Amino acid sequence: MNFKKDSLYAHPVESLEGFQFDAAVTAVFPDMIQRSVPGYRSIISAIGLLAGRFAQTNSLCYDLGCSLGAATLAMRHQIEAHDCRIVAVDNSEAMIDRFKKILANDTSPIEVETRCEDIRETRLENASVVVLNFTLQFIPIEDRSDFLRNIYQALLPGGILILSEKLKFDDPRQQQLQTEMHHAFKKTQGYSDLEISQKRTALENVLIPETFACHRQRLLKAGFNSAEVWFQYFNFASIIALK
Repeated sequence: MNFKKDSLYAHPVESLEGFQFDAAVTAVFPDMIQRSVPGYRSIISAIGLLAGRFAQTNSLCYDLGCSLGAATLAMRHQIEAHDCRIVAVDNSEAMIDRFKKILANDTSPIEVETRCEDIRETRLENASVVVLNFTLQFIPIEDRSDFLRNIYQALLPGGILILSEKLKFDDPRQQQLQTEMHHAFKKTQGYSDLEISQKRTALENVLIPETFACHRQRLLKAGFNSAEVWFQYFNFASIIALK
């Protein structure tokens, strides 16, 4: 399926609105996320491997905030557990509509149910794997604890949550360094200073990052036995939380 190169912020925008996962973003999303998130392909590949390890017979795997379903497809091609299916949820109609077309051309026998709804309203049950791949950061901070508690309660014993997030840092020097290196990474991917600046402004107050310590404390408080970083590339990280 053809996708365009991301040039949404290549020209000056007079009045920048808050970032939205609309039709324009959907049309360029694979290019946008590969060029914006360091290590994205490695994270997606590992999500598939982890799902293959943790998916249980007669259970559900959830991809919450699935966008165009990269994590879903990675899981779909690694899961071997019998009678296991994936529930992929996103509140962007444009994303879900495009993902359905992608699914139609995928050959894996694992069943995938797509839902267009707010993931905070999704009924979670009988889960062995839950993926939040750069999703929690778009949920209001005041809703995050209850949301993670619901995920924990829906997970079966031995279940896993894979939580990928952009991080912030308490140390101002680290914060400045990590931000600068992320911008340097984006420049190596062909983004201009204007694109980087305008995208950052659009995401302000939409994407709210937190420290790893904050994420870990919240996960343990929700009930998880363990929560550790398994991958980090500058200010982007992925955490494994175990029940």
